[in-house]
Amino acid sequence: MALQKGTMRDYTIYSDELDEEITLLAYLPSSFSPLHKYSLLIAQDGKDYFMYGKIKSVIEQLMENGEIDRTIVIGIPYRDVKDRYEKYHPNGKKNSRYLRFLAHELVPFLDQTFPTYQIGKGRALIGDSLGGTVSLMAGLLYPHTFGKIAMQSPYIDEGIIEEILQFSEPPLLQIYHSVGTNETAVKTTDGNVRDFITPNRKAREAFIQKGFLYEYNEFDGGHAWTYWQPDVPRAIAHILSL
Repeated sequence: MALQKGTMRDYTIYSDELDEEITLLAYLPSSFSPLHKYSLLIAQDGKDYFMYGKIKSVIEQLMENGEIDRTIVIGIPYRDVKDRYEKYHPNGKKNSRYLRFLAHELVPFLDQTFPTYQIGKGRALIGDSLGGTVSLMAGLLYPHTFGKIAMQSPYIDEGIIEEILQFSEPPLLQIYHSVGTNETAVKTTDGNVRDFITPNRKAREAFIQKGFLYEYNEFDGGHAWTYWQPDVPRAIAHILSL
């Protein structure tokens, strides 16, 4: 039987932190009712998760199967590759402001607009590559605001590993982490070629050492949506499981 379809809505929020208007893509599931409360799944690379990640059908299927809680998906698109780098990369000019936008501007807007649980465990962040990185950094910085993180093939460096090791409240965060076994020479937006799997494995050791609520998966493949898409259901099922 074909899955029922929910409703897509566009919203615009002005960010004082970033001094720009941010477009949001919201997916209300087919069973949506304002009488119920919903978890939030906030996706960096918002358009990509709707277009390539097939996140609408993933959410509907997992909800129909009774595997996840009632969930609203919020996608945050990026303007272009430069904009994405500046906001998502730890060294990006807008990174700290983007993190403050997520916690101090986006969350209050979403809690006011939708029937949400308004607790950290009711909000999940998901992202691929640098989108996964910024999702993790938001969780480490604001664990009471974002309690669940899914990151697919995140960019990891020594600074991020140190942030993981210095984090003082691991039980507050539930993390899903995946990377491809072929991600040994990934061409990044700065023009460099980087080994992704080695630092991701080091991050795994750090998460386990610190005692995070943590799930790690290595999939067969590289740094592309061809391999991330099949991993999306597993990632969402883990962080939003009932």
